Amino acid sequence: MDLEMDFDEHVLACVLSRALEEIEAGEATATEATGLSSGELLDILTRCFPTSLIHGFSLDEVSDPEPGMEEELLRRLLKTHARPSNPASARFAKIVARRALRDGHLWQELGLVDRSELSRLLETHFPKLAEGNTNNMKWKKYLYHKLCEAEGFSLCSAPSCRECNEFKSCFGPEEGG
Repeated sequence: MDLEMDFDEHVLACVLSRALEEIEAGEATATEATGLSSGELLDILTRCFPTSLIHGFSLDEVSDPEPGMEEELLRRLLKTHARPSNPASARFAKIVARRALRDGHLWQELGLVDRSELSRLLETHFPKLAEGNTNNMKWKKYLYHKLCEAEGFSLCSAPSCRECNEFKSCFGPEEGG
């Protein structure tokens, strides 16, 4: 359990680091960057990080995020598969949904070291969802694929992944850093 908590804190530190970059660049507020309410952020910061870090997030100047429809669908998908009665899983559902709206690979948008850390996060907090990714599809593509599946349609025009011209964009390597 301690290893899991340590990993969760590592992920939160990565996400918060990305959030601070966006805050400093004037691209987002802390709540916009994370998808969490100011109260949730304050709770995380006071429990897990040095008090001096709190000021950088300007929580007294932000409003709570209003998720759009796409983000709400992603949140619902993740929360449906989250570990029951686990506040960390519920928070990561919000964070992952918000960061999935960004353009880059999901692991990069979360500020993680590599894709394996994202896999570990999803396997820990959304085990049923993660175990369904049997073909090692890129995580963001997989989440959107599951959304389409849940809504009863497919954005894919090919009858199967093997016959698709876009195969590499869904299953290829995720370089970057």
